Amino acid sequence: MLLLYLFVHLLRSKAGSAAPVSNSSESLALTDACDDINNFRKLFDIVWGCLATIFACTWVSVHPNVPPPRQSRLALLWRRLKMMLIAVLAPEVIVAFAARQFFFARNLSEEYKISTTHGFFVSMGGFVDSSGCPVATREQLDDPLVGSEFVAAMQSIDAGDIMDRSKGDALSKGLALAQGLWFCVQYFARIHQHLAVTQLEVATLAFAVVNVFIWALWWGKPLDVQRPIVIGPPKAEEVDVTRSRDLPVLVKFFGVISGLYEDFDGNKYDPLSSSSVPSFWALPDSENGSELGLGFLFECLVGIVFGVIHCAGWNTGFPTAEEMWIWRSCSLLVTTIPMLWFGSLLNRVGFPAVLWTILTFLFPLIYLLARISLLLIPFMALRSLSPAVFADVNWSVYIPHL
Repeated sequence: MLLLYLFVHLLRSKAGSAAPVSNSSESLALTDACDDINNFRKLFDIVWGCLATIFACTWVSVHPNVPPPRQSRLALLWRRLKMMLIAVLAPEVIVAFAARQFFFARNLSEEYKISTTHGFFVSMGGFVDSSGCPVATREQLDDPLVGSEFVAAMQSIDAGDIMDRSKGDALSKGLALAQGLWFCVQYFARIHQHLAVTQLEVATLAFAVVNVFIWALWWGKPLDVQRPIVIGPPKAEEVDVTRSRDLPVLVKFFGVISGLYEDFDGNKYDPLSSSSVPSFWALPDSENGSELGLGFLFECLVGIVFGVIHCAGWNTGFPTAEEMWIWRSCSLLVTTIPMLWFGSLLNRVGFPAVLWTILTFLFPLIYLLARISLLLIPFMALRSLSPAVFADVNWSVYIPHL
């Protein structure tokens, strides 16, 4: 019903009939009316700055696993765009995925005397055996027959040679970082000068902050590697990897969130019958499963931060009172639901079965609807912006004689 209301409200022919709901800070901006047109910004500047920041941060921060062989350019692009869509709808899921891979890579580095880059490459399916199957589990590395040869082959490969396959360089990451920092500087300068901000800018700030966590966790992971490295001895029996058993869609969905790739019969993903690891594979076969718990912990904490930033737009100007309360309600939901998930992680035994069912099935649906609403409302609000929003930052306050 909430989404239906948003779409219908967006398509109303008389969208500007309702009076905008403004906050008290807009009056100050209105009284400081600019005499020079250069002190104003246009709607295009607002939208372009936000979309460019979201795209730049998301495009650089998303580090896909190694894809299956013989993929077309269009298939590779679509594969990355799907990850970017998840990063936009639920960026904390990408944070959890990055955290799982980071902790697994660090543990592999300590356990097998390899670099963290090697650990990331194992987790992302970058190493394959001579038959083309990914070497992506501890069982394979600890195999009494060929495990030692796998580890020795990985140790003989320099970490620089692995990073040389990365499509990301200092320039592309630097440009994305500069775009994100420039947006944050503009945003906080507006807050300091009591200038009005839009809901789109609040949402963009949340994306920029969350992507900092993703960059930090995936700093040592190669970006957009498309061809794996063959290691280990030749196989006496070749495996037909073209007959890989794919996982059901529902299992993939829960695998994205939890990192557990296992169907309802208890059958786990088998790298020996596949040509690549799943898109969100992060070596979920550790001895104690602590990496999964830490990944879920990061997911909850970053989700709380993401929601708190949206709550910062509590008193921004809204076209209607209904949209204001929808924004406030959804901001509270995306803040409190991760808190409940975090509480369930700390007190797993004390939660009754009914509450576990709600946390597992009902709350993710509510959370997704709230996130979609927080994506739609900022664009809907662009139809009726307060004049105070268009007042530009006075940079001469910080840089004299500018």
